Amino acid sequence: MTGPLVLIEPYADRLGGHHQRTLVALAQARPGSLVIVPHGAAREAATGLRETGARLATRPAGGRAASLLAASRLAAVISRAGQRVFRSPRWPRLLRRLPHQITLVARSLVEASALRTARRLAPDADAVVILSASEALHGAAALLGRLPHLRFVHEQVTTEDAAVRLLGRLARRGEKRVIALYPTAAVREEFAAAFPHLASEVRAFAVNDGRRLSDGERDGGRAAFDIPAGEAAVCLVGGWWPYKDIGVIDAALALLEEPLHLVVTGMPLDEAVLARWRDLPNVRLHMVPGPVSEAVLRLVYAAADVSLVTRRPGVGKESGLVMDAARLGVPLVVSGHDPDLTARLSGRPWALTFTAGDPGALTEVLHNVIRQPLDEPGPEVPHLLGMRTAAEQADFLTRTFASLRTKESRC
Repeated sequence: MTGPLVLIEPYADRLGGHHQRTLVALAQARPGSLVIVPHGAAREAATGLRETGARLATRPAGGRAASLLAASRLAAVISRAGQRVFRSPRWPRLLRRLPHQITLVARSLVEASALRTARRLAPDADAVVILSASEALHGAAALLGRLPHLRFVHEQVTTEDAAVRLLGRLARRGEKRVIALYPTAAVREEFAAAFPHLASEVRAFAVNDGRRLSDGERDGGRAAFDIPAGEAAVCLVGGWWPYKDIGVIDAALALLEEPLHLVVTGMPLDEAVLARWRDLPNVRLHMVPGPVSEAVLRLVYAAADVSLVTRRPGVGKESGLVMDAARLGVPLVVSGHDPDLTARLSGRPWALTFTAGDPGALTEVLHNVIRQPLDEPGPEVPHLLGMRTAAEQADFLTRTFASLRTKESRC
């Protein structure tokens, strides 16, 4: 199992997140892979892909692929216009949701275009994988794209309304040509009721590149932010999205009784909250405007004694931040939002958990970190959290795609 893959990443043009790192790592694991980026690739990702020797497709191949992509872009324009027009709560809920339903159709059309391109440019690939797939219209993408494939579905942002459900039912036979890959069991359970006929596997998305932080990087990170040796530092990485509980951090920092350095990077952030943190007597705030390159991200993690991850109760999708800390060798402080993740971290000398939504519990944990630094996660920790190397992930994708092909030939 050493042949090239087809890797489709609709969001390769966006900075931040771990989708680009995974994309490049998989392409490196399988030289000669075809990487399809319908909206282009950010500079860092494009450079990394060229260094792997991957074939990079930024345009659709063939008239039908081009037509599907054009239709997708038109739908996206209509969706954005609708979101501006119908965002007021005075509009009926159905109209407020309509633009987001059009977005689901647009994403499916993008995927279909990329699959058509893959069918033309790499008909004999070991596996065809959409790395950041839409949460809906799985069968429609396969039918319109005329290609079986695997699809990583990370979370459910938008549920289907009646019209999109009808489109899904009309394309249900296409679901036989798809295997959905969910990063956690919680995400799989969330989708099971809506897509009972869709074959699926649970598989962590992030891959371990083995590039742990070195002692030199750690010294350099502390020096870059002027954090003296012996003073505790915590990093808070990533944009402040609704599922992240920034409020509990806000309240917990106000309760600190001992000094703590806090290194923050990401986008979007709340400037009003940051201003409050700057004024707190026991917080030394260090800001790195995001999104940032991989080199700067490593510097942020290198400066920290722990990485802080907080989410609202019930959020069960894979945390790229937890995976980042594990692969880099950075200790963790994590909210108990996901029982499965909490169980994996319980009792580990490199991780502390606290009750999700409880500022007092977080403050207590931060005090513990200030007084007694945690151990560094060992090289075995990524595997403990379900992360595999890029080569192992590529082999899994190849085996899973082969099973899909076998099942398809029997139908």
